[in-house]
Amino acid sequence: MAQIDLGTPLTASGCSSSRCGSSAAQMNLLAADIQKKVQDHPCYSEQAHHHYARMHVAVAPACNIQCNYCNRKYDCSNESRPGVVSEVLTPAQAVKKTLAVAAAIPQMSVLGIAGPGDALANPARTFSVFRELQQRAPDLKLCLSTNGLMLPEYVEQIAAANVDHVTITINCLDPDIGARIYPWIFWDHRRIRGREAAEILIAQQQKGLEMLVARGILVKVNSVMIPGINDEHLKEVSRVVRAKGAFLHNVMPLISDPAHGTFFGLAGQRGPSSEELQALQDACAGDMNMMRHCRQCRADAVGMLGEDRGDEFSMEKVEAMEIDEAAAMARRVALRAQINADLEARRHAAHTPVSSQVIAFHKPAAGRPVKIAVASTGQNLINQHFGHAREFLVYEASSSGVRFIGTRRGAQYCSGESECGDTDSTLDRNIAALSDCEVLLCSRIGHEPWSKLEAAGIQPDVSHALEPIEAAAAAVWQDLLKAGKLDRPAAPMRA
Repeated sequence: MAQIDLGTPLTASGCSSSRCGSSAAQMNLLAADIQKKVQDHPCYSEQAHHHYARMHVAVAPACNIQCNYCNRKYDCSNESRPGVVSEVLTPAQAVKKTLAVAAAIPQMSVLGIAGPGDALANPARTFSVFRELQQRAPDLKLCLSTNGLMLPEYVEQIAAANVDHVTITINCLDPDIGARIYPWIFWDHRRIRGREAAEILIAQQQKGLEMLVARGILVKVNSVMIPGINDEHLKEVSRVVRAKGAFLHNVMPLISDPAHGTFFGLAGQRGPSSEELQALQDACAGDMNMMRHCRQCRADAVGMLGEDRGDEFSMEKVEAMEIDEAAAMARRVALRAQINADLEARRHAAHTPVSSQVIAFHKPAAGRPVKIAVASTGQNLINQHFGHAREFLVYEASSSGVRFIGTRRGAQYCSGESECGDTDSTLDRNIAALSDCEVLLCSRIGHEPWSKLEAAGIQPDVSHALEPIEAAAAAVWQDLLKAGKLDRPAAPMRA
């Protein structure tokens, strides 16, 4: 069964005082009203992200702070990072696009406003969208993301709009650290810089967090891990926001490609390695359950986490669509009920969560942990061709069980059934991204990538195609244990 401290009492927010959960195992410990808010939200529930889609509408272009990791001027249709959009929408366009997407993608359960600037630096536009969707698509969960500077002023409007989920980006509690992350804020009709700016921002973020929790609104805290600046400090951030009632903490890696034109990117500030990110997430998890399935989505993202179907829903295409709003909402509600019923039935049948954070083996066995990469399009199944994957899910299997530890960005190197063209560099980048993994689970893979993965010390495996991910990972670990491959260190990756 899932590893959980059943002796820890629940706080008023419905989470245990040591671990506030989004995994299916911890879902069983949450109060009924909290479960209802979380169970079909792909960002707040690790389980839900396999089955439900989300959408962001880009109606908030203005921002009231400057971050050294952000440059909203850059846009590439293949780039997934916050602040990137292809078109900024009016509130009316955003509502129309939301209804079109919700009709075409019935598993869509969430509508969020996350930029490209800050939702609360554009309050009229943000709340106009929410008010309209409350009337026309009341089944959708409404979310917003904010830097928190104006949050205390708008908590009451957030609650009145039935926004149940708010994400605050909190990168520090120390204003000296904040001065290295934020060049300026725009506050009280003037631009403020340096330590003073950071002090104001931090105070507003903490006040807003407390006010949201008092109103029963779930809060996810996003933090950007910046090596050498706030990486060690984020442990304290996690401890403090958890104590104040935040539901979930999402520690994200700094994206520092110089091509994006950010201050950190141009200054040579590196992002964390996968190992550094996992170590910090594990360290923070002692105080709060971590969100490890974040994709750092665009501000106009559409579809399941890890995919972006935005090109299918440009305003030009949306304007030509005919939408039966009532029929579409009925399909969404019915599908949501079916998915949740199926997941609940599986949990009861197996006496353990289908997608828990940790799936334990019946008998603990000696053997070192193994990282396993998975190509998946969703539904918690191994159901994707290696060559079609744009990202990989990474799990760790050990004598304690199987746990999800994060995602790795890749690039699709194969666009056809048999011919992939000159793609050596793309394949090499994907292999490098999985360099600490020993096994790759996918539904199909070509001969060339199979050979290259093996040469790099990564064993491809298609024998578990269409199986549930955690069960397959557990079986792979047991097979490696029986073969005597887990009583010695992992072989180093070969060039």
